[in-house]
Amino acid sequence: MTTWLAIAVLAAGAYGWKVLGLSIPSRILDRPAVRTTTALVPVALLAALTATQTMATGTHLTVDARLAGLTAAAVALILRAPFLVVLLAAVATTAAVRLIF
Repeated sequence: MTTWLAIAVLAAGAYGWKVLGLSIPSRILDRPAVRTTTALVPVALLAALTATQTMATGTHLTVDARLAGLTAAAVALILRAPFLVVLLAAVATTAAVRLIF
């Protein structure tokens, strides 16, 4: 029963958080600092998730083929390659590094 109680409490908390967000007055949301922050927070979270998934194994820093693939993808993005080319560059580089080492 404690599992279902935890699920119910978390669901109520998530719903309450959403209601709280919807109840913020528009005069606060229209401020330039708030608009800039809300535009940049998802990008920062995605970058942190990518870095964590690429360079960490448990609690240890790991430099392996994943980092080479991420670097290849970053270079392809800088060169404004289409998404499929970015993806293929990352996959091919990661596979090549794993094959070599």
